[in-house]
Amino acid sequence: MTKDLPTTAKATKAAATPRAKAVHSDPAQCGQLETAPLPKAATRRKIEEKSPAEWAYERLILYIQNFESQLDASQEVAMGFTGGQAGILTIEGVGFFDPDLVTFYGRDEDGLKTQLIQHVSQLNVLLRAVPKDQPEEPPRRIGFQMMQQWAGGESGDGSV
Repeated sequence: MTKDLPTTAKATKAAATPRAKAVHSDPAQCGQLETAPLPKAATRRKIEEKSPAEWAYERLILYIQNFESQLDASQEVAMGFTGGQAGILTIEGVGFFDPDLVTFYGRDEDGLKTQLIQHVSQLNVLLRAVPKDQPEEPPRRIGFQMMQQWAGGESGDGSV
């Protein structure tokens, strides 16, 4: 028999653990990210201590990494701009500026350097699998690179 936590402890634990859920027509694809435990880098600080920008940034890294894990060697991740005619951006980096801005660094369809800066209240991201620019090169997996940098520093922000 399990013992229930006191009400205050339950509330604290519930506030510290984010809710996530997903459904999918293919059960094998359902909720891979949403049901996985958060990486250590995401749990170093309580969610309540993070700005909306930092928390959005951390979850974006997880979504990008999960998306890339489903790509084949001929594909890389790009981001489609939702609600506009701006096209797509091949993601080279993601950042945030507290308390409320998230930014994406990359290249557009013409190979031009591109940066999107977005307020967290307007955040809409469409991840796309696109053919690699250089087929002979191994695919860049930016989500895994970002995860390594994120987990690298004492503060949990990837700083050295």
